[in-house]
Amino acid sequence: MKLSQIKLVATLGVVVTAALLQGCVPVVIAGVGGGALAAEDRRSIGAQAEDKSIYVKAESAVNQLYGDRVHVNVTSFNRKVLLTGEVPDAATKAGVEKSVGTVENVASVVNELKVGGIASLTSRTNDSVITSKVKGNMVDNRDMQANRYKVVTEAGVVYLMGLVTREEGDLGATVASRTSGVARVVKVFDYVQPAPETEAARKAREAREQKAKEATTVGGTTIRSPDYSKGERQ
Repeated sequence: MKLSQIKLVATLGVVVTAALLQGCVPVVIAGVGGGALAAEDRRSIGAQAEDKSIYVKAESAVNQLYGDRVHVNVTSFNRKVLLTGEVPDAATKAGVEKSVGTVENVASVVNELKVGGIASLTSRTNDSVITSKVKGNMVDNRDMQANRYKVVTEAGVVYLMGLVTREEGDLGATVASRTSGVARVVKVFDYVQPAPETEAARKAREAREQKAKEATTVGGTTIRSPDYSKGERQ
């Protein structure tokens, strides 16, 4: 291998490593690593494209109707849309949900909008930091496939989305709850059936479950909150 090629590979390796530590997956990984990380996302390519389209259309619809009177974050995963942010009143909250629900291919809407003043830039920055920390902790956890989780943070509350098994969902919630700055964790998962469990996997699972029983709370943060995956509401 030529010296220039070695330098190129080394540079790409640094970029990918830095990105993984931040919990994000740049497009360059598919070209360098054969798409291994991208394969962790259980959504089909078509579903991923639909989610991007839903996001663009929903954001546009909200902006056209309400402009800067609201602060609404739209997150779509597997055609389930999560709404977070702040709106001035209950009528606007309901209106945003209705407008997003009419967007093509939206299967359901989870409305976590709060009635109140628009969050400050400092608050939003803090939420971004928390999201990065949660993603980083997921990447660092050897028992997790970090790309199977979508992490959204609003006012210190972490929302977790993804196509996961119940065990994976519980593990994700545990990791998120143990991240500094997290006030609460809300599951917005779609559950899938797990693959047949091997003996080694069973022992590892039992060890994790035992450890979880020994620490139901960490740093005052509890995992229990509305689990939209089970149809619970606040």
